Amino acid sequence: MKNKTLLITGGTGSFGNAVLKRFLNTDHFKEIRIFSRDEKKQEDMRIALKNDKVKFYIGDVRDYNSVENAMSGVDYIFHAAALKQVPSCEFFPIEATKTNVLGTQNVIQAAIKNNVKKVICLSTDKAAYPINAMGISKALMEKVAIASSRNSNKTVVCLTRYGNVMASRGSVIPLFIDQIKNDMPITVTDPNMTRFLMSLDDAVELVLFAFEHGNPGDLFVNKAPASKVETLANAIIELSGKKVQIKNIGTRHGEKLYETLCTREEMMKSEDMGDFYRIPADNRDLNYSKYFNEGNDIAKIEDYNSHNTTILDVKGVKNLLNTLPEIKKAFKR
Repeated sequence: MKNKTLLITGGTGSFGNAVLKRFLNTDHFKEIRIFSRDEKKQEDMRIALKNDKVKFYIGDVRDYNSVENAMSGVDYIFHAAALKQVPSCEFFPIEATKTNVLGTQNVIQAAIKNNVKKVICLSTDKAAYPINAMGISKALMEKVAIASSRNSNKTVVCLTRYGNVMASRGSVIPLFIDQIKNDMPITVTDPNMTRFLMSLDDAVELVLFAFEHGNPGDLFVNKAPASKVETLANAIIELSGKKVQIKNIGTRHGEKLYETLCTREEMMKSEDMGDFYRIPADNRDLNYSKYFNEGNDIAKIEDYNSHNTTILDVKGVKNLLNTLPEIKKAFKR
């Protein structure tokens, strides 16, 4: 990483801030470029950081020219720009497609043209067995990245897929905290709904693991615990020290009962790397006889989801939450 230049698309978001926190005051990367379309967030970040190592580029992944203009001299890319809100994508699926699918294609094409060494695309558990527009667009993003990896000789394109990042922008934990502080009941969609629990540091570690070990078309998944949403709500209530009512409001548009990080089909070919799974690309060509004459029995293989991973109780969730700066700040712990 020394004397190299890193570009982070969607770099003003939670992930971009976590990467900056990790590398800003080290000798890793001589330059970190923040590429995003929100000038206000860039200005706030510029004022807060006051660091010449960070360079800011206004643009949108939907616009190929603005992406390519930021690529000159870049060695590595963490592609985090995306539309992530499930309900919003349900109502505006074309917008999700423009950013998550076509935007990813723009980033990869510009990277290949500029001889970028490696592109790591960030995906989500909602891309596995997707039922909503956000998940479907991210699943197609994964296919675009894997297809591109087959045709790029100098640029390695690989992916990471992770679950809910605790306390990230738009996630449920900040919502619960705000509801508690405003003496409102906590709103839970379905008490039995389960979700993987990851910290931003976990997300960065996964991307760095892919950065170090990723081959063209590889998809990396980290093993993570999960909890019921009701358990998460009770854990936050206990940490707040208040008496708070939990109100069940029913599932929102496009929500699942549980999330899947690795499908059954992916687990069949996955490589267990300790804390991570590596899912290599299917590099068969379009010789269709291979699809008819070669195959595997997947009947006995189980997917890896938030119902069958380690399920935390209230105590376990509290221990995890206590590691978050947002919790310490909110409840002055």
